[in-house]
Amino acid sequence: MASITGRTVLIVGASSGIGAEVARRLGHGGNRLVVTARRAPELAALAEEVRAAGSACLDIAADALNPKAAADVVAAAVAEYGSVDVALLNAGQGPDMSMDEVTVADVSRIMALNYDVVVNYLIPLIAQMGDQPHGGLIAHTNSLAGLMGIPRQGPYSAAKAAARTLIDAARVELAPKGIRFTSIHPGFVATDRVNADSLPKPFQVSTERAARHVIRALEREPAQAYFPWATTALVRTLSVLPTAVSSAVLRSLASR
Repeated sequence: MASITGRTVLIVGASSGIGAEVARRLGHGGNRLVVTARRAPELAALAEEVRAAGSACLDIAADALNPKAAADVVAAAVAEYGSVDVALLNAGQGPDMSMDEVTVADVSRIMALNYDVVVNYLIPLIAQMGDQPHGGLIAHTNSLAGLMGIPRQGPYSAAKAAARTLIDAARVELAPKGIRFTSIHPGFVATDRVNADSLPKPFQVSTERAARHVIRALEREPAQAYFPWATTALVRTLSVLPTAVSSAVLRSLASR
């Protein structure tokens, strides 16, 4: 297990929540951070914290939904620091959505926010890391919801499952080039966005605890990382139960 020190780390979705907390913690490791999201003031404030902790930091306001903007962020990171050693793709949203109320546009937007944004960064990062002698690590903040269809989060579950499958394929194909992939699957994390909806949130963890798990995954580089253990055990149990039983349990949880 290698500590994340002295490395160039790109964090997408860094203006708040898990991404911001990971940046703060990595700021103490003498790293070179590139933090990006749409909200420039929050990024600028975060960059100041990172620099005060002893790491270099480049903050770039960019929309991850824009493929050119994403490619430009990767290019700017390389222009500033020469490489990208670790990339954490942390952008995404999972609002409360009932399937009898959503529109086609709603589902398409959730797919864009959770799948397209991964693709927009994944492709330029693969091109860059493929040219680096040491390859690199691409980590994606997925979700335990991506392991099965969660009531009131159907579009989110579907988008996360698609992203996981794409990264699983890339992991096999690109291992000879030294490009490694880690999919990180949190349960409910107490971010401002998650706290704003009415979904039940069993075994919710704090942003700080989630960031510790994410950094541990970046250090150990497992193919898949899951947390917290209680939610992980629940999802795994539901996945092996008969469908009628798991469906009844999920309906009960979703109605609380």
